[in-house]
Amino acid sequence: MEPQVAELKQKIEDTLCPFGFEVYPFQVAWYNAVLPSAFHLPLPGPTLAFLVLSTPAMFDRALKPFLQSGHLQPLTDPVDQCVAYHLGRVRKSLPELQVEVIADYEVHPNRRPKILAQTAAHVAGAAYYYQRQDVEADPWGTQRISGVCIHPRFGGWFAIRGVLLLPGIEVPDLPPTKPLDCVPTRTDRIALLESFNFHWRDWTYRDAVTPQERYSEEQKAYFSTPPAQRLALLGLAQPSREPSSASPELLFTTLIPKSQNLSRARGWLSPRVSPPASPGP
Repeated sequence: MEPQVAELKQKIEDTLCPFGFEVYPFQVAWYNAVLPSAFHLPLPGPTLAFLVLSTPAMFDRALKPFLQSGHLQPLTDPVDQCVAYHLGRVRKSLPELQVEVIADYEVHPNRRPKILAQTAAHVAGAAYYYQRQDVEADPWGTQRISGVCIHPRFGGWFAIRGVLLLPGIEVPDLPPTKPLDCVPTRTDRIALLESFNFHWRDWTYRDAVTPQERYSEEQKAYFSTPPAQRLALLGLAQPSREPSSASPELLFTTLIPKSQNLSRARGWLSPRVSPPASPGP
């Protein structure tokens, strides 16, 4: 790895890794080369970028402290806010550079994704993106089959959170990195894609490889909850739909849980307490 890339990677890792994130460098050219032009990133091919993903540790190390920090705003998913906060810390840690952040969920006005996160993870060597084209003589006929990324250490127990672009930093000699093919057989790839496409709610596709760490039952229950209901899950009342002139900060401070919910909220945010096991599919 080039010294400049190694130095930048180290700085970004120092900012993110203690909070349960991982960072992988790649060239914009690697990403653009495998996609139609409509999805290309509009930057020179050698431009340096970093893929950011979250591991199971992010829930305790980043999300819970964020929820307790007072930074949380109403009407926006807490996880998205937490990730945006930490990616913003990267920008602040590199004040001499232009750093563009693209979150995994961002779209253009025409609804086209700004980044195809799984493709980015694959070209960065972070996780292998298994698709229908990776199965010889597949058995699915006219069925639509979506692909899924598998991490060599966490299986499916991780999430791609976004990409950091560094316009002006070009690394033409950065050697390509191939992701580890951890589901190499046709039979296992069929089982993985069928599990992901038809039974994703039961979490089993995430165990396509034996993971070093899985989500806790607490974390599974949280991520099984629709984003719009997560504040309620935390024991916080939803904000009123009536117009308000209060600032978002003040509005959130007025979302006082009912007394019977306060202990639940505190318990939920405690690393020592977990809710009952999440329900089955």
